[in-house]
Amino acid sequence: MKCKAWGCVLWLGLAFLPPFGYSLKVSPLIEKISDHKDFKKLLRTRNNVLALYSKSAAAAESSLRLLSSVAQEVKGRGTISWIDCGDTESRKLCKKMKVDPNSKEEGVELLHYKDGAFHTEYNRAVTLKSMVAFLKDPEGAPLWEEDPEAKDIVHIDSEKVRQLEKWCGVCKRMMPSYQQAATELKGKYVLAGMNVYAAEFERIKEEYNVRGYPTICYFEKGKFLFHFENYGATAADIAEWLKNPQAPQPQAPETPWADEENVVYHLTDEDFDKFIKDHSSVLVMFHAPWCGHCKKMKPEYEKAAEFLHASPGVLAAVDATVNKALAERYHISGFPTLKYFKDGEEKYTLPHLRTKKKIIDWLQNPEAPPPPEPAWEEKQTSVIHLAGEDFRESLKKKKHTLVMFYAPWCPHCKNAIPHFTTAAEVFKEDRKIAYAAVDCAKEQNHDLCKQEGVDGYPTFNYYNYGKFVEKYTGERGESGFTTFMRTLRERDHERVGKKKDEL
Repeated sequence: MKCKAWGCVLWLGLAFLPPFGYSLKVSPLIEKISDHKDFKKLLRTRNNVLALYSKSAAAAESSLRLLSSVAQEVKGRGTISWIDCGDTESRKLCKKMKVDPNSKEEGVELLHYKDGAFHTEYNRAVTLKSMVAFLKDPEGAPLWEEDPEAKDIVHIDSEKVRQLEKWCGVCKRMMPSYQQAATELKGKYVLAGMNVYAAEFERIKEEYNVRGYPTICYFEKGKFLFHFENYGATAADIAEWLKNPQAPQPQAPETPWADEENVVYHLTDEDFDKFIKDHSSVLVMFHAPWCGHCKKMKPEYEKAAEFLHASPGVLAAVDATVNKALAERYHISGFPTLKYFKDGEEKYTLPHLRTKKKIIDWLQNPEAPPPPEPAWEEKQTSVIHLAGEDFRESLKKKKHTLVMFYAPWCPHCKNAIPHFTTAAEVFKEDRKIAYAAVDCAKEQNHDLCKQEGVDGYPTFNYYNYGKFVEKYTGERGESGFTTFMRTLRERDHERVGKKKDEL
């Protein structure tokens, strides 16, 4: 049988517990509530509560067995409560909450409460995997394998990570075709899925050359042969390809920009200095052939060059991947980079010039660009910026630290930074809490970021007195960051209260 695996699916966890007797020893992680005031207090102090209402203790047995495992998985992130509506004391609570589990076939009802108010009835798959996913992201999309259309996909087990389904646009677009093909080809071929985004799958990614998502691998008799690269394929395309699987044909190499017909001067390590001296006003675009932003800007740059062809200012370009001496001399670390040279000397770097109009307007009146926005770590905020040498020692001083590992060029990081910064401001007076950041683009932090399991940006890790506890996978807004920390502090206060009561 032929089979096929790709890298864009969700995770699975299993737990096996001994059966409950009717004496029902409930997991200590499940809050058993019988009083209306206690339940209201729970909703005030916990912002993410899944409540099990049952018509009797016996009816709750199976659900509580599963929910015990769920509670363990979402510890610190969500709360499970149980209300036995068959109990005399709890009956009033069920009545006040207008819940009647007797009307349900199984005698149980699962309701979710968010930020102190009713949110929704839980109506997704009653499995550990789905319930944990729901509580970690109550407003997120269901897991791929919950989709009835995906029933014929073989979901290869992988735990902990969900992010791919959220941000991989190509994965989302291809899922329907892949699902349909799995159904139509069932019994002839196996179409499988696996989420390999997490750091724990580095060996698999390396072995099968997974550099982006989705990556689709073709296997025969357990042996990997080659990749399938038609990411716009329909179910019919996949079925047709499987009749005669072929390795992807190498694409014809792109014509280098320097070899195309255009009026931009293309400079090299050898002729650069002479050209800069011979022309008093030169704008140089340092680019890379694979750079999408460069390709987008290229026609604008060429049009500007045509317009300015007879003017004192000229436009030139340097392929920094070929002319490495120039790239090193001018510290080119991103593409495109535009630099202006006046009378043979470098004068300005101009990140804001991207269109024909802006380039022409600026070259006709060259002036200093606006000062660059200060780096995050240069701004006065409550976020602690850490580096490799002081990372662990700094974390040991705080009970709860949420660390954001980022790269300055990463768009998702840029979106998260203001929210993370605001959350840090909220807790700035709490001496036990810290929000910290590590710039993984800095060479001094490369080993640290690898050691901490960072394989994408941003990555958020939670530490307790310097010890890694878990990855934060919640919402990346101010509310998500603050709620996460507030829940931890509330639990601290509860423990202190219990100790006082015991004394």
